[in-house]
Amino acid sequence: MSAKRLEQAVLATKTAFVFPGQGSQKAGMLAELAEQFSSVQETFAEASEALGFDLWHIAQSGEGLNQTEFTQPVLLTASIALWRVWLELGGVVPKYLAGHSLGEYSALVAAESLSLKDAVKLVNLRGKLMQDAVPQGQGAMAAILGLDDAKVVELCAQVTAQGEGSVEAANYNAQGQVVVAGDTAQVEALIALVKEQGAKAIALPVSVPSHCSLMKPAAAEFAKALADVDIQLPRIPVIQNVNAQVADSVDELRTALTSQLYESVQWTKTLQVLADQDVSYVVECGPGNVLTNLAKRLEHVEKALPLDTKSRLEDALNTVLVAEGKIA
Repeated sequence: MSAKRLEQAVLATKTAFVFPGQGSQKAGMLAELAEQFSSVQETFAEASEALGFDLWHIAQSGEGLNQTEFTQPVLLTASIALWRVWLELGGVVPKYLAGHSLGEYSALVAAESLSLKDAVKLVNLRGKLMQDAVPQGQGAMAAILGLDDAKVVELCAQVTAQGEGSVEAANYNAQGQVVVAGDTAQVEALIALVKEQGAKAIALPVSVPSHCSLMKPAAAEFAKALADVDIQLPRIPVIQNVNAQVADSVDELRTALTSQLYESVQWTKTLQVLADQDVSYVVECGPGNVLTNLAKRLEHVEKALPLDTKSRLEDALNTVLVAEGKIA
């Protein structure tokens, strides 16, 4: 999307866009919208050319879709394809953008901080480095439900102190919902301890323990690649994962994207920032509705809306245009 087009679009006063991360992928994503909007496959073609392999084929067939190095560029491209369709249809430019983990890169592309071609190369490398950082089977993640954040952190520290390796809070997704990551034995020990507390713990089917100290070697390598990429300050404010703040400089952006690999995703705080800024409409720009469901739990959110099908897109477009006073 050109800078001129972005400037001409209607600015929102109470709408934010959020972009999902890994776990939202599914074979056949955006197929329905691709039949109606040529920009969907054009976006995938642009990203595929940058990488040298066919992202649309992966997205539709599911072949390799759950391999991290392919998952990440496919999801980013899908999100940007939806973003372009939104603007093409006259959708408002959101007041804020935010992305969950990988989704932060989608937000930065939408905000014209990163080009799509550079972003897909970065996240393809990011996926490879994350996968290589921890041998298969030695890392794990689990969702902890029904305990407050402080209690989860306390139990992580307790388990880490008892054995070799560590387990840490990786994603603060919502009140009473924290994802942990770390060495497999420590994550399994934490699951047992959580259940003893009467709460719920669910092992997640992932191959990479994201957002914990096991990713520090990957972050060191990733920082080298990030240093060579052209990054601009976002034209739309992007709330970052690691600190739930908007960066004041490109150096801050680079630092946050590097540390994002091994620091917790502060999604609960991110949604609170949106509340503090009087955002009451949240649109999820990507496959699925994981972030929509998290946003719906919040009192300040009047509507949380996914975009990934024709009917959902139409509903979101009309709802937001009415809410922003652009149509009656």
